[in-house]
Amino acid sequence: QVQLVESGGGLVQPGGSLRLSCAASGSIFEIGAMEWYRQAPGKERDLAARITTSGATDYADSVKGRFTISRDNAKNAVYLQMNGLKPEDTAVYYCNLWNTYGINYWGKGILVTVSS
Repeated sequence: QVQLVESGGGLVQPGGSLRLSCAASGSIFEIGAMEWYRQAPGKERDLAARITTSGATDYADSVKGRFTISRDNAKNAVYLQMNGLKPEDTAVYYCNLWNTYGINYWGKGILVTVSS
């Protein structure tokens, strides 16, 4: 059974920073792409950042230049460094991992609140 556990969320003031972590355990086999999604209140879940096995990254326009995704393959972990946070970044953040067989696994989500 595969488990993904996110950590690092919380309340931060506008302009502040947070670093989200997601650690995977269980029978994942070989991990492929790793992603962070977010879902703001009353909105759909959208892709925020993605990193491939080769380290290529892709970001939503709304977070480019402020967020950085990275991964540690030895730890089966993915991270999201979030700088210059804005109130509109308030959302539940979910990590999503794909294995090389095309199966994906979701974390339970972690709340990030940006407010003064």
